[in-house]
Amino acid sequence: MAIVGQFANVARLTSGAGCRPAWCARICPDAEATKPALDQFKRGLPPGQSAPLRKSWRARSSVIERFVVVVSKKASPTWSDVRTTLLHFDRAGLLGLVQDLYTASKDNQAFLHARLGLGHDQLQPFKAIISNWICPDVMKGQPVSVSIAKKAISDYKKAIGRPEGMVELSIFYCEEALGFLESCNMEDESYFAALIRMYGRSLELISSLPPAERAKYLERLDKLRSRARNVGWGVEEELNGLWYAAAPGEHQAE
Repeated sequence: MAIVGQFANVARLTSGAGCRPAWCARICPDAEATKPALDQFKRGLPPGQSAPLRKSWRARSSVIERFVVVVSKKASPTWSDVRTTLLHFDRAGLLGLVQDLYTASKDNQAFLHARLGLGHDQLQPFKAIISNWICPDVMKGQPVSVSIAKKAISDYKKAIGRPEGMVELSIFYCEEALGFLESCNMEDESYFAALIRMYGRSLELISSLPPAERAKYLERLDKLRSRARNVGWGVEEELNGLWYAAAPGEHQAE
């Protein structure tokens, strides 16, 4: 505990430019004072004998640097710190904080709408993100981002994660991706790989639904298999393989 107390504010001391002498002085008061004498002593030694001294000095500095890094990492706030602070908020303060988060981004708004069950279509904001990034308007120079489109599904899962909602968003992703491939010449292999993985994920999610609710989703995935023959890159073969591997006894029609 004495050591921790001695170095508790090392990170603060290292936050500004040109502060190294200050924190070195606090950690090793004699370090800077003895360095000139050490250098002079090394110059008087025969060749080769100063190496151990340099090694010792560097080792000492390395230990100090590692300690500073550890202290700096521990200084990063965590959820535990946030929770402790929130315990001191009253009702008005918490509402104000949530309002600020709500207005900060559309992603936060979609999250809260889904979590609280607000709006007539809680999936629409997430679908909009998927469509914007997986099937963009290339004529307007809009970019493609598989990661952002997939993040929309992850955000929905964190917000509410209803099984039927997860299935709908996953299939919607596949439909939008195939629509994009049918209209644009895409050469990015990762885009095709992401589509195939999402198709497989959709089949897995459907299997978690009650049997009576599966048919409408399976019908949409079946149509996607047929459309895939127009996009190349072996996508049709991959989707067919996933389709029959998921439930070969149920899927007979081509």
